[in-house]
Amino acid sequence: MGQFLYFLVQTLLELLVWAIIISAVLSWLVAFDVINLRNRFVYSVSRFLDAVTSPVLRPVQRIIPPLGGVDISPIIVILVLQGAIRYLLPMIFNPLISLMG
Repeated sequence: MGQFLYFLVQTLLELLVWAIIISAVLSWLVAFDVINLRNRFVYSVSRFLDAVTSPVLRPVQRIIPPLGGVDISPIIVILVLQGAIRYLLPMIFNPLISLMG
């Protein structure tokens, strides 16, 4: 049971990292007019990614404003999430896994 919870939390955090990356690339494609938000599918994907990533990115964006028009908050959030996946999750779940067997 503990290993399943570890797998579930790790997978959700990794999916969040991918959502942040895809959201950043999508925003660049829209900014450079490669794709258009008038396309219903692109608009739906953009809204979904914004809804998923905004709660994570907004606190960092309040602390660190865009530097020269470039938002570095996705990079900072990805680094924090990768650190949590690599170091914090094993520290939390290893005692749980050893207790549960």
